[in-house]
Amino acid sequence: MRRTPLVRLLPLILLVAGSTFASGRASAASTPEASAILPISATAPLSVQINQVALDSRGPKIALVEARSALTQGHYRILRNAQQVGSGPLQALPAFSDWGTGLHYFAVDFSRHTEAGDYQIEVELDGQLATTPAVPVSDNALFTRTATQLLDYFRKSRNTSAADHRIRIFGTQRFVDVWGGWNDAGGDNGKYLSHLSYAHFFNPQQASLATWVLASTADQAPELYRQAGLETAVREEAFWGADYLHRILDRQGYFYLTVFDKWGTDNAERVVTGFEGIDGVYTKNYKSSFRAGGGMAIAALARAALLARHTGQHGQYTAASYLADAERAFAHLQKHNRDYCSDGEENIIDDYTALMAAVELHHATRQPRYLAAARLRAASLSARLKPGGYFTSDQADRPFYHGVEAGLPIISLAYYQAIETDAGLRAQAQLTIATALEQQLALNREVANPYNYARQIFRTFEQGKLSGELQRGFFMPHVNETGYWWQGESARLSSLSTAALLGGRISHADAAGPYGVHQDLAEFAQNQVDWTLGRNPYGMTMLYGYGQRNPPHAESAGTMLVGGISNGITGAQDSPTGAGIEFSPGPDENQWRWVEQWLPHSAWMLFNATAMAPAPKPSHEPARTASPSPSR
Repeated sequence: MRRTPLVRLLPLILLVAGSTFASGRASAASTPEASAILPISATAPLSVQINQVALDSRGPKIALVEARSALTQGHYRILRNAQQVGSGPLQALPAFSDWGTGLHYFAVDFSRHTEAGDYQIEVELDGQLATTPAVPVSDNALFTRTATQLLDYFRKSRNTSAADHRIRIFGTQRFVDVWGGWNDAGGDNGKYLSHLSYAHFFNPQQASLATWVLASTADQAPELYRQAGLETAVREEAFWGADYLHRILDRQGYFYLTVFDKWGTDNAERVVTGFEGIDGVYTKNYKSSFRAGGGMAIAALARAALLARHTGQHGQYTAASYLADAERAFAHLQKHNRDYCSDGEENIIDDYTALMAAVELHHATRQPRYLAAARLRAASLSARLKPGGYFTSDQADRPFYHGVEAGLPIISLAYYQAIETDAGLRAQAQLTIATALEQQLALNREVANPYNYARQIFRTFEQGKLSGELQRGFFMPHVNETGYWWQGESARLSSLSTAALLGGRISHADAAGPYGVHQDLAEFAQNQVDWTLGRNPYGMTMLYGYGQRNPPHAESAGTMLVGGISNGITGAQDSPTGAGIEFSPGPDENQWRWVEQWLPHSAWMLFNATAMAPAPKPSHEPARTASPSPSR
């Protein structure tokens, strides 16, 4: 993830739009040069926004109409394969002016149309006519249409530089082999378990999360990949990630935090290090805590061990090696985690990442000590949920908000609930999940919210301390403890969508709605995906190579790969709280905030796609350990 506007050394690879792909899974998309991009409503009196990539036959299907007309009545037509299959009056939504004045919003719900085909919504209002791009509707639509290119994005993002076989650890004269892994982003060939550690509460899970998603979904939904012809591809990528995690596990038992060269500028030495701030200052804080990627690295290695055990396949290292790594690292962090935390204190990210580590180790070993460790973390996580509608990040009252993985607390509890043998503790986890999901839905409903965008609760960080007043908004506040870091939230949205699906199947086990969850949760889950895939005020599909309109090329964003997902839309640059809305306003050196592709975005989307897909009937598959399968 690009942090600062520096000259790029990576080659810029702009995949030409306007082509079709042999797999038939991606459609042409335009890629204009970087310039200020306005919401479509700023230039068109009438527009209709829709998910431009894929809608599931069984799932919610809602198009959003934006109009500058004074009239409040209009009509729509539903077209399938260019033939009308439905029509009706537009449904007016409550007035909403946060992202532009003078706009009227309407919804077109065509969820009842389940027959496969290419759908368009045509709208007429006040003499104006607007039609959406065609969106394919089918069973397992999101996975079927995106999984091939999402996996290809990981393969094309592999870092194979021979120089990484011998890299110095900053502050020492010790050299280590950290070969492999993935480039972090389009403009960044650094490799990170996590960054922003110095800011305490903003650690995103990066390479370790990607490895875990690949290994977990490959192990838990093998038939889904098999039917798509992707079983070999996903296993190879999962083991590629696991092999890298093996290499960056120090002999003492900690993982190296980053392999970093100041974003490839000023001939900076490439080293194992921690770093701080917009200038990328090297530090000796290179040992990963649970929250700084260590917890998810353990979870990934434990699940890779299971995958290798179940399939008889592995990467350069074996199932026994992956599991031994995971157990050694967990034992080390149980003793030393606070030593590696930037402030010497654990917070919510330590809780949910350590919980994932303990759960996956229990799956792999069935050892009671890992269930005991999971229980402690789950209890701490549940205790953080406040009646005000948020988890607390610290031991006081800082709200948990996160630009990348806001859904991971709920997901970790869903995975824990699957291994818990005590009925009372299972019930507590279920209650926490249900309460957290309902509070998220309630937060969304507090204000007019035509896109059903996931809102968040936060405090701004002013003059070195948090402000006292709780605030609510759509986008991440730009004034925060990092001092500079805010960007589009494609990963956050997919994480919350996945949380609604996995958590919703636990909180409402008897729900008969789409995707096996309550109708409100199904709509919330779908709407977050829809935003990333084109149903947003810019009509922009963040998944590159799909849809009618993609993010522009920008030098500061670097390489653009089909299957990569751009950061996305933010609040206005001049708003400390992230109010308003903005995308790619320029100049070029700042474009990374919106345009750059980032590893966690594609990882979360792949996880999201497997969670939306029903589990296919297996042909012949060995028994799996019990866990909340991403597919039902």
